[in-house]
Amino acid sequence: MVDPVVALPVAVVLGGAMALLLWPVRGLYWRWEHVLRASDRVLSEDALKYLFDCEYRQLTGTLHGLTGALGISDKRAVRLLQRLQQLGLVDSEAGEYRLTEEGRAQALQIIRVHRLWEHHLSEDTGMDAAAWHREADRREHTTSAEEAEAMAARHGHPRYDPHGDPIPTASGELRPHRGRPLSDLEAGDVGRISHLEDEPESVYRQLVDNGLSVGMQVRVLASGREAVRFEADGREHSLAPVVADNVSITALPEGQAIKVAADRMSALSPGQQGTVVGISAGCRGAERRRLMDLGLIPGTVVTAELQGPGGDPTGYRIRGAVIALRRQQADWIQIRRPGENEAEGGAAA
Repeated sequence: MVDPVVALPVAVVLGGAMALLLWPVRGLYWRWEHVLRASDRVLSEDALKYLFDCEYRQLTGTLHGLTGALGISDKRAVRLLQRLQQLGLVDSEAGEYRLTEEGRAQALQIIRVHRLWEHHLSEDTGMDAAAWHREADRREHTTSAEEAEAMAARHGHPRYDPHGDPIPTASGELRPHRGRPLSDLEAGDVGRISHLEDEPESVYRQLVDNGLSVGMQVRVLASGREAVRFEADGREHSLAPVVADNVSITALPEGQAIKVAADRMSALSPGQQGTVVGISAGCRGAERRRLMDLGLIPGTVVTAELQGPGGDPTGYRIRGAVIALRRQQADWIQIRRPGENEAEGGAAA
C-alpha cells in the first residue's frame, strides 16, 4: 500500500492522471483505520460484557474464556485485556480478570442498551424471535446513552427483556434472575416460564420452534435423564435435559391454580364456534395488539366459516365481520367450545 503521507507529492510529480489514482489511497487508509478502531471498541465492549456475565454467574473470568467468548486469538485477547487494564476498567490477579467499578458501570450500560433493543424488536417489529439477540448485539455498539433513554421512555421503562432477563436501570441497578431450571422440576410441579436463555442461538432456536415464551404456564409430566416432558400453553413438549436447563420456571402466586388447557381457534372446523378465553403469552408486540384490535379478547364469540386450500387461511366471523387469519395466528387464540366449563381457560389476553 502507498504511504498516504507521500502519495500527494509523488502524484504531483507524475502528473494529474496519476494523482487521480493515488489520492484515493488516503481516503481508503483513513477508512481502514476507522474500521480497525470500531472493531477494537466492539471487542472491548464485548469483553466487558463477558467479564460481567462471569461475575453475575459467579464464574471466573480468564484469558481462555475470553478468547472462546469473543472468537479471537490468545494474542489479541492479551492485547485487549492489557488495554482495558490501562484504561482502569479491568483488574487481574493470578490469571483471573475482574471488572473495576468503572468497568462494571460501562458493562451495565452496554447490557442495558442491548436488552432495551431486544424489548423494542419484540414489541415493535415482526422480526423472528431467534434474530432479536443477534440484531441487538449489532445495535448496542452504535446507540448512545441518550438514544437508549429515549427508547426506554417510549416503552414505559420496561423491567425485563423478552427473554426474561432483567434490564439494568439507568443508574446501574440490576435485579437478580428469577426461577429455577425446568430440568430440576419433578412430575406434577407447576409454574410459569420466567426466563429463556438466548445463547447459544442453536439451543434458543429449539425453544422458539417449540413455541415457548416467557409468561407461559407449565405443568411437568415427567422428568428423567433422557427427556423432560411438560405441558405449556395447552401443548405437550419434550426437551432434552441439557435444553431444558435453559428454561427457568417460577412458582405460581400463592393460591393461583394452573389454568386448564384451552382449545386453539385453529382447531375449529367450518361451522364450529368457540368463545375466546385469551391470547397465548407467546404472542406479543404488534401481532398481539393487532389481534386484540380485531376484537379477539376474552368473551368474544368466533365462528369458523371459510377455509382456503389446505385449511390455511381460515375466515372467522368475529363481531359481525369475516376476517381471514393464518393458522399460525389462529394458534395464538385460546377458546372454549360451547358447553365447556366457563371457569376453564388459557392465559388472559
